[in-house]
Amino acid sequence: MTAKPTPMTKVTFEALGVEALATAEGRVAVVLSPDAKMDAAAQRINELTQGALERLVRMAATKDSADFKPGGVITLSVPANMAADALDVVCLSHSGSVEDARKAGAALAKVRGTADMLIAMGDIGHAAELGFGLVMRDYGFNAHKTDAKPAAGAVRIMCAKPEEVQAAAAPLMAVAEGAFFTRDLVNEPANVLTTTEFADRLKAMEDIGLKVEVLEEDALASLGMGSLLCVGQGSDSPSKVVVMHWNGGPEGEAPLALVGKGVVFDTGGISLKPGAGMEDMTMDMGGAGVVAGVMRALALRKAKANVIGLVGLVENMPSGNAVRPGDVVTSMKGDTIEVINTDAEGRLVLCDVMWYAQERFKPAGMIDLATLTGAIIIGLGHENAGVFSNDDDLCNAFLKSAATENEGAWRMPLGKAYDEQLKSRIADMKNVGGRPAGSITAAQFLKRFVKDEMPWIHLDIAGVASVKTDTTLAPKGATGWGVAALNRLVADKFESK
Repeated sequence: MTAKPTPMTKVTFEALGVEALATAEGRVAVVLSPDAKMDAAAQRINELTQGALERLVRMAATKDSADFKPGGVITLSVPANMAADALDVVCLSHSGSVEDARKAGAALAKVRGTADMLIAMGDIGHAAELGFGLVMRDYGFNAHKTDAKPAAGAVRIMCAKPEEVQAAAAPLMAVAEGAFFTRDLVNEPANVLTTTEFADRLKAMEDIGLKVEVLEEDALASLGMGSLLCVGQGSDSPSKVVVMHWNGGPEGEAPLALVGKGVVFDTGGISLKPGAGMEDMTMDMGGAGVVAGVMRALALRKAKANVIGLVGLVENMPSGNAVRPGDVVTSMKGDTIEVINTDAEGRLVLCDVMWYAQERFKPAGMIDLATLTGAIIIGLGHENAGVFSNDDDLCNAFLKSAATENEGAWRMPLGKAYDEQLKSRIADMKNVGGRPAGSITAAQFLKRFVKDEMPWIHLDIAGVASVKTDTTLAPKGATGWGVAALNRLVADKFESK
């Protein structure tokens, strides 16, 4: 049962034509600055509605409406002398921020439903960003609903210099498509997104220019990936590693390596999780989903950088063949690991893929992503991912990129003292260090598989990959967090200018 990808709203940009405002069906939106000064489009709409637009804005201003502040929307239903079913009034300043423009686009997406929409922006800036916000929020995972709503209508944005805006929007829409790809993967149920189906979807990205390799269990065994393989040995689904290559930079230049945890379902194994809420463990492949989305975005916008995306795909199930608490496994690096808790499986997957990435590709830097610990949610909630790093320059560059894209990220500490918690009596290390500083000891475990002088970031995205409430740019469920931030990092730090 392979589901079709969630379609993206089609957004086009065109020059202002006031004659279209009266005849456009669906919804019409007009963008006004906070001082409510009207451009030609607003004047025409006010004329058509016999002053209703001016009265609406004045009433909102009088009431100090939160909806008529930058990024907000107020609505006039069934506007007179217009074919549109509703008129939406968007507040944006000429000197407004990218965040406000995206917020306004998201607000429009929420009110429009599936209707066609014509947006008159005039010469107010950030039209491309408004379109991006609208597309990002206009997402719904309906692949398995028999009564799914019809596809959303098209959006036309009237703006100054539409050709330039269209060009500026193209890479943003590539990021949106990458985020949609991530969301679809994270939202999929585990009986659909098996390890084989996941690998097949990644292999299909060769159609957009990626080179994709799928390493099967025999190859992983030959490489010595005993840590990764132990996680999936209790499942009927075969464990795999998928390697995605994007070679858009100078030939021979060391790539950035992105490594993702892809546990398509996590029961906890023999250390079985409580039944309540276990259905959410379909999202435990969130790190791999983000890596896949970033690679898709880079390929679609033809990034001038060399980036390798590697994901370890496994399923953690209890069975007569499952790894047991107390077992000792050997990693690709050669270090032995005492498995104290089979529910701390993500780090067992990541450590082998990280070592493989360094051995084979000798990257310029490495970033791993994983829904790794519940402890990071206790510490940071659902607002920020945990950021752990051995390199200030790379870490600060990522934090700047995340802030630019308004994707929450907070740096957490590392330190040798935490290694004491990982000491094992019978092996080189344990896979858990107990409850204190659980997310930090997990990062310290991974750090043992980072070579000296390798710039590295570990992103614990357990709290941000999938959420129970709407966010600004996504409905509840999978968020696609990290696609925009990592794409920005590649553009700012690794891309040839």
